[in-house]
Amino acid sequence: MPIDNDFDPSADDATLAFQALDPVTLLDAIDAAGLSCDGRISALNSYENRVYAIGQDNGDQVIAKFYRPHRWTDEAILEEHTFCQTLIDADVPVIGPIEDHTGKTLHSTGVYRFCLYPQAHGRAPELDDPKHLSAIGRTLALLHEVGEHVYFDHRPDIDAERLGFAAIDYLLDSEHIPEDLCNAYEDVATALVEHADETLEDTDVDWLAIHGDMHPGNLLWGADSPLIFDLDDTASGPAIQDLWMFLSGDTGYAQARLDDLLGGYETFRNFDRRELVLIEPLRALRLVNYAAWIARRWKDPAFQRAFPFFDTDTFWGEHILQLKEQMAALDAPPLQ
Repeated sequence: MPIDNDFDPSADDATLAFQALDPVTLLDAIDAAGLSCDGRISALNSYENRVYAIGQDNGDQVIAKFYRPHRWTDEAILEEHTFCQTLIDADVPVIGPIEDHTGKTLHSTGVYRFCLYPQAHGRAPELDDPKHLSAIGRTLALLHEVGEHVYFDHRPDIDAERLGFAAIDYLLDSEHIPEDLCNAYEDVATALVEHADETLEDTDVDWLAIHGDMHPGNLLWGADSPLIFDLDDTASGPAIQDLWMFLSGDTGYAQARLDDLLGGYETFRNFDRRELVLIEPLRALRLVNYAAWIARRWKDPAFQRAFPFFDTDTFWGEHILQLKEQMAALDAPPLQ
């Protein structure tokens, strides 16, 4: 689930632009970028952007990612690409954009900006396997070792203002929340984000350049190691932001997974245990931002197909209950 950062969130074309991205436009754009397409197109799973596997005349495939207009500036996208290349140069297993013969990675056609990636093969990691979790931990430690020395000028921060308060304001100004649930939503969401914000402010840990949206869907498992992709939400934040989404279930289960993850992580980099108190605040911000993300994109037919339950009383009743349960999680002892 991408973290929204529209620099013009009111623009309708940010939501509707992909309706005009037809196969001819797509293939012409990639041909103009210097690759020779054979006409094969396969849409891949992506809501925020549009991603396609494109066949080449030599029989290979490349992955084309078309960015949603108005979400990132060119400078922010290029900072993502530079970070990817820095990681690759440091032998971190990351899939980065392809450079053309001039070194260019970001291309455009009409309102669309896009980049191309080599096709990678793998499967989903097995999060019940301690060896997989340990390898994921080692890989993320390598990423963070590089991220300690990278400073962003155009990428966002992981903070409560952007991911929490702005999301609440957007939803309250929208017509998505049923009128009889607006007050309940505002009360619990605001209290939750204020609590999360206070914990983030009071916890003195180092920030660095991180992946930002590091969940299992952004990993491929190769022969014996993970391969990271989709740094679209790369940001400045605490290291735990790239770790906590691999932890789920009850406390005992999550604790065992954390032990495996950090066992691998600390092979290459020390982990500051003070960051463990940030897991539930960061989860809280993601829950709040998730609903706002869908609302911001609701005019996109792809979102209405994917989330048909969103504009229902049932969704909002369950979402408010989920936020209340998360408030209780904020007050529980953190993982150790």
